Amino acid sequence: MAIDLEELFIANGEVLLNGRFTTVDITVRNGRISSLGRIGSNSGSSSPNGLRLDAAGKKVVPGFIDIHTHGGNGVDVNSASAADLLQLSRYFAAQGTTGWLASIVTDSYEKTLRAIGQIRQARAELKSGAQILGIHLEGPFLSREYKGSMQETLLREADLSLFADYQKAAAGLIKYITVSPEVAGVPELVKELAARGVIVALGHSGADYATTLSCIENGAASATHTFNAMKLLHQHAPGICGAVLETDIFCEAICDGRHLHPGIIRLLLKTKGSAKVIAVTDSIMATGLPDGFYKLGGSSVKVSAGDARLVEDGTRAGSTLTTAKALRNLVAYSGRKLEEVIPLLTANPAALLKLDSSKGSIREGGDADLVLLDQCLEVDTTIAGGKVVFRRGTLESF
Repeated sequence: MAIDLEELFIANGEVLLNGRFTTVDITVRNGRISSLGRIGSNSGSSSPNGLRLDAAGKKVVPGFIDIHTHGGNGVDVNSASAADLLQLSRYFAAQGTTGWLASIVTDSYEKTLRAIGQIRQARAELKSGAQILGIHLEGPFLSREYKGSMQETLLREADLSLFADYQKAAAGLIKYITVSPEVAGVPELVKELAARGVIVALGHSGADYATTLSCIENGAASATHTFNAMKLLHQHAPGICGAVLETDIFCEAICDGRHLHPGIIRLLLKTKGSAKVIAVTDSIMATGLPDGFYKLGGSSVKVSAGDARLVEDGTRAGSTLTTAKALRNLVAYSGRKLEEVIPLLTANPAALLKLDSSKGSIREGGDADLVLLDQCLEVDTTIAGGKVVFRRGTLESF
């Protein structure tokens, strides 16, 4: 169980405020940050239900938001029960994640509806762990040529009525969807979904430049795992890569050292600017577990040396990355300061999901979603919605 408190005081930490680290104390009440400022070394809670955390020597940063993950710690989102998803939220909290989108890989109609139902139930029952912020549908309106690990027989042309069925079953929880611009009907679908407030990402695609631009003009706001399962840039035919790099949309990036060379991560940051890149895990159920055989939706996956690939043909199938590891990789790969890369896991996904009035940064009145990092950038403590949901070295299971 999470530690549920009326008041929480975080003292002596180096807190990330407005892009720089400042030593201040944080007071949390009713799940929100009520004040930022020095409260004194002897100050404490006046409430019997309060807790004081000494964050001396630690960095206090906003909680991580993962908008693209298919599972971890033995749980596959497509086949998970609500209880499995609650366990997954607790695992994610141990990695510094305070909010995540449950990503459903393309599956049959019946299995997709089942997954949606279990995610809804888990979200309603969640009392501990990272918050389930909604659902990400990766497909089924995707290119067969760039299907990646998707099952080709399940891919199809754009179908607004099918999406409407899924959204009705989800009670509006589908916040994010990945589509391919070149699939019949997708440019029109993008316009309709954007008008309905659904955030549309472009990916699994070999679309040409003009078709991609039409989708961006129609409201597409992001690119899914940029450069992966995507036709690459050519000087005479910039295609989807050229369009997403040139325009102002967000770009997901899997920073595990396998999907993208560190030089490409640096290039992406330099091209897009750090405010438009979002670090994602694209993690699968094997994350946190030994090498072996696992599932990703209906596909069989073999993990060797941490690298996940389809048994069928060796296509890379998601990752075994965590948000905490992604942060450490970003610092190492980019050569940038911690405060410069933190937004890729916090402010940027919050902005894409339109949560930036409450999440993604540390400020008075904002949600108390916080992570305490040690000097090695390992997660020490995670706080989600004002609740302590993970503390390293404690015997209690949050």
